[in-house]
Amino acid sequence: MSNEPETRDDDSPEPEPTELEPTETEPTETEAAEAELGESSSSFRSGFVSFVGRPNAGKSTLLNQILGTKVAITSNKPQTTRTQIRGVLHRPGVQVVFVDTPGIHKPVSPLGTTLNESATSTIGDVDVTCLVIDGLAPYGKGDQFIADQLPKDSIVIVNKVDKANREQVMAQLAVTSDLDFESYFPVSAKTGRGVDVLVEHLISRMPEGPRYYPDDMVSDLPEPQQVAELVREQLFRNTHQELPYSIATRVTEWEWPRIRCEILVERDSQKGMVIGKGGALLKKVGTAVRAQLPEGAFIELHVSVDKDWQRRPDRIEELGYGV
Repeated sequence: MSNEPETRDDDSPEPEPTELEPTETEPTETEAAEAELGESSSSFRSGFVSFVGRPNAGKSTLLNQILGTKVAITSNKPQTTRTQIRGVLHRPGVQVVFVDTPGIHKPVSPLGTTLNESATSTIGDVDVTCLVIDGLAPYGKGDQFIADQLPKDSIVIVNKVDKANREQVMAQLAVTSDLDFESYFPVSAKTGRGVDVLVEHLISRMPEGPRYYPDDMVSDLPEPQQVAELVREQLFRNTHQELPYSIATRVTEWEWPRIRCEILVERDSQKGMVIGKGGALLKKVGTAVRAQLPEGAFIELHVSVDKDWQRRPDRIEELGYGV
């Protein structure tokens, strides 16, 4: 093979330069959404905030107050919340996903253990953890047990300042100052006092991130589960002693506007108590629930016995509690 360089006849035409065609790639779903909204991930901020604490500290009421709408059921009885509930706050350029959790307590049944595990599982998986404590109750071993599990950049929220006097609030702030957490906020979840300042601080803690939920979504709770929770809320408010804790609810049929919800109790003797004399209690519950649903909704309530369901881990899982 010759090693001489290739020669070309001077009369041969010059080769035309090759033009590289610009390549176009399809935008990802995230990029398309950002373009439509006129924002990019570098300018948008988002994150998760969890509320943890003992039962009846007012976590669910606080979530509803922040969002300006009801996404979590409430009652004056402890351990009303049985699942993690996400509520989404939308502000220009920011999205905050709040996670309401079951109250952490000393469990006496597999259900209680499951609820505790659900609450503590959020620790370390969110951007900000908030310890919500009851301003009317002395800071105790239960509060300290929870605080010992939290990172140092957590926030302490002293709730119920609308009912607690100044001395009670100052005492709670003083004792929790030893935790050396990032910041402390006295608020009233019921009246909204101090909540705006708390929210602005939480927004400032949000890192750059994507839009996790669409603008029109305030909660990720499916509609059937929302209705089942509304039924359980009314039963919590209208039954007493141990009965509320033996009640589970689930929607079994959904053919709008007709909804069928099953109420589960653990013993035969409890069935009559839930129905009430002549069906009075069941009627009262149904009326209160319908008032919170779109016009035209019809809800049918049926009571069944599911023996010792809260002591059966497989049944607890089937009912969706603790997730």
